[in-house]
Amino acid sequence: MLLGSLAALGAAKPADLILCCGKVLTVDPTFSVKSAVVVKDGKILAVGGAELATQYTAARVIDLKGRVLMPGFMDTHVHLIPAGKRDVDLREINSIAQLQEALRRKAQELGPGAWITGSGWDEARFAERRNPVRADLDAAAPKNPVFLTRAGGHSIVANSRALELAGLTRNTPDPADGLIEHNAKGEPNGIVRERYELFTAKIPDLTWEELRPSYIARLKDLLRLGITSLMEASGTIDDEPVGAGGIPNPSGHATFRRYQALYSQSGAELPRMALYIQYPGAQRLKAFAHHTGYGNERLRLGPIGESAVDGGFTGPTAWTLVDYKGMPGFRGKGRFSDAELQELVDASGRLGWQLGLHAIGDAAIVQTVNAYSRAIRAGLVASKDHRWFLDHFTIMPPEETMKTMAADHIAIAQQPNFTYTLEGRYVATLDDWRVQHTNSVTTPWKKHGLFVAFGSDNLPIGPLVGLYTAVTRKGSSGKVFGAEEAVDIKDAIRMYTAAGPYLTFEEKTKGTLEAGKLADMIVLDADPTAISPEQLLKTQVDLTIVGGRVVYDRLAQRTGVSGAGGT
Repeated sequence: MLLGSLAALGAAKPADLILCCGKVLTVDPTFSVKSAVVVKDGKILAVGGAELATQYTAARVIDLKGRVLMPGFMDTHVHLIPAGKRDVDLREINSIAQLQEALRRKAQELGPGAWITGSGWDEARFAERRNPVRADLDAAAPKNPVFLTRAGGHSIVANSRALELAGLTRNTPDPADGLIEHNAKGEPNGIVRERYELFTAKIPDLTWEELRPSYIARLKDLLRLGITSLMEASGTIDDEPVGAGGIPNPSGHATFRRYQALYSQSGAELPRMALYIQYPGAQRLKAFAHHTGYGNERLRLGPIGESAVDGGFTGPTAWTLVDYKGMPGFRGKGRFSDAELQELVDASGRLGWQLGLHAIGDAAIVQTVNAYSRAIRAGLVASKDHRWFLDHFTIMPPEETMKTMAADHIAIAQQPNFTYTLEGRYVATLDDWRVQHTNSVTTPWKKHGLFVAFGSDNLPIGPLVGLYTAVTRKGSSGKVFGAEEAVDIKDAIRMYTAAGPYLTFEEKTKGTLEAGKLADMIVLDADPTAISPEQLLKTQVDLTIVGGRVVYDRLAQRTGVSGAGGT
């Protein structure tokens, strides 16, 4: 009857899309719940109840059939990792034996001598419950140099041929900001933390033309997860003209200029993006014509970042204030002297850039906050509404540091899913207090008033894992860490939808389902506010809508029938 009434009322106002007969989580300031949304010209025209069916008519009507409609997720920290012919996708590998089989197939495909690369391995997923080492890779591809990046990007494993080409032997000293692991005989075991460029410098570059299709595929993968906006943390300005911010012979990886071309052709099919820019140095940054905020609703420049201040726990080399457990004298490694970091912060602030620097360990957080605060208090920031933030904020720093953050309005881009995925690394390397207070939300947010938005940093990307961990504080084993840091499901949803746009100065245009905002929405097959936390891990995204356009339809993909989302 509701759907039929649309055609009967000729006086109804025209629209492009109506979604009705569901539970609409608006995530507005009161988290109000409605049942219908009307869309026109890519924006939300009205949000309300059954009365909208008599007030508007549209060419397409989606009957939600009781399902939940909510704002699309915004991931504040994603790395789009491209793949070429030589790459092996390791994200779903569950054992070293499977990894070896994938390498054997790739070696047969490429032939002897060709580099084999890949990314996404995670020892926590492996049946063997250990890192792969050079001997494992040698057994699978003895005639090819092999270089594989761990999920998270802070350590790699290489085989003997790759180690030889990189010039790494038992006598090679640890590189600055990195660490070479050794076996019981004193030989490199294949694991190198942080300094993957020791290998990539020896690997022939792939071109943008070769990598471009995989960037598009990775972006479309995000739609399946309900991500309608992202902050991509791997951007550069390397291919700008030399003298205007660029460098000679840039790599084939994505840059702001290349994303501009990609989005001009395919943007309507993709999630919206704000691009972090790796700090290129003061001279190149000054020569570049733009700064944070330049662009449009599809693609814009974000902060200077990730520009890591320390390592991470996928190394592990995060910089901590105390020794790692069982490793006297080792506290990870910082990447900058105080003077170097201050130069980066000051130069970026003077040139109108927002900052979003990677700081995982508590020592790195202290150093970064101090550098931010000095620049802010010295008036080196172009606007009082600077919205500078820390990426990660993994180990909760001293209270004094959080008080400084509150005073200077320094925000946090947090990844609650780290507690789920990196449980084993935390337990192995950190004292109990720090394990309990990894990736904290409640203390910095409620006690100190710090602004917190959520993202994933690819570990894993799925926002529902982030929601689950934020509300349960459970690792993948099911063990609870720091229960007092858990948040309510509605607060977690807000931090994964409405909060992210604040970090890109877009909170007035997206992030909630309110009239006038962009029609970026998702349909879930379960209500996250009404199910058990464990069911979050099984919840599916049925539809993803960007700008009022359905860009992902799970039921259509499953059945092969167009429009299975309901018309």
